[in-house]
Amino acid sequence: MSEMLRAPAEVKYAEELDYLESVDTGPKPYSWRLSPNMVRLFVLGSERADGLDREIPQKWFGDRSFVERSIVTLASDRGLLLIGDPGTGKSWLAELLSAAICRNSTLVVQGTAGTTEDHIKYSWNVSMVIAKGQSRESMIPSPIMTAMEQGVVGRFEELTRSTSDVQDALISILSEKYVSIPELSTDNIVFAKPGFSIIATANSRDRGVNDLSSALKRRFNFVRIPMVTSKRSETEIVRFRTEELLRRHRIELDVPPTLLDILLQSFADLRAAAAAASSDDEKLESALSTAEQIGVLEDAILHSQFFGDRTLRAQTLASSLMGSLARRSPEDLAILNKYLHGVVEPRAKTDEGWAGFLDGGRQAIATLS
Repeated sequence: MSEMLRAPAEVKYAEELDYLESVDTGPKPYSWRLSPNMVRLFVLGSERADGLDREIPQKWFGDRSFVERSIVTLASDRGLLLIGDPGTGKSWLAELLSAAICRNSTLVVQGTAGTTEDHIKYSWNVSMVIAKGQSRESMIPSPIMTAMEQGVVGRFEELTRSTSDVQDALISILSEKYVSIPELSTDNIVFAKPGFSIIATANSRDRGVNDLSSALKRRFNFVRIPMVTSKRSETEIVRFRTEELLRRHRIELDVPPTLLDILLQSFADLRAAAAAASSDDEKLESALSTAEQIGVLEDAILHSQFFGDRTLRAQTLASSLMGSLARRSPEDLAILNKYLHGVVEPRAKTDEGWAGFLDGGRQAIATLS
């Protein structure tokens, strides 16, 4: 296999999926590659009680009930809508579920203001149409139509960012399970094979951009993914993603537990401040999600590797955090500066790690101001 910048889950975890498929004796819906129990085990990791002769690591960190309800929804051939704030792992969960169920997570439509009905149905190869006319051979199926023809899972990212026309086109697909091709006189209907379903994601912060119609809502089962509030779970997520980053870049660099604690605590402090704020001007524009924590740590690690002494320090971590979260000037800079003086400075008097963090934060704000 040639190297990939980011391999899809079914490629990255191919050995695990092969093993699980070989020992899976449970009933499988439709054309699923794994039984529902094994899909859950692949996503959430194995336990001793599962009786496997090898460990399956946890890949998504969240409440077990969210994963189970998602799997049950897909087994019923209903559409699944994962909704939540940015950075809550919606897309990652959708990818893992698709990989486990059908070994293909790449049939994806990205919802934007420019997404059209063609992106979820079909378009035409213009040169072939000119040469031979319209036919099934000259048609270019969308990822959703391909999923229908193969009886697998299709994905629709950021559903609420697409227009109402695009959303309405999904209604017939989810309810009737076929797509008509009026341009053709014969062979003009594509029927969905058993096993077809759609996993869509929606950002709860996009509410009001393109709200879902009641008709479309009825055709989805909603699973709301909350922000991770458990420090233990958040630590596991950040550590899991960081280890992936280090392997991908072939970097040998230790992340001191004390610095990981500082990162987690700083985000917890800023979230608490945002919750207590009386107006949007007193809140950072950032969602302060776990994904953004990972981004801050990734930036600090790469900076330490390429422009430092290959040792992660509190100063570098603070500089990365300030640079990532200061998106509005002067509003965000004022909020971060207030945090440094009101919260970090008292801690810095008795803790060397927080002292370095304070120093790096002050330098970053001075540079950005």
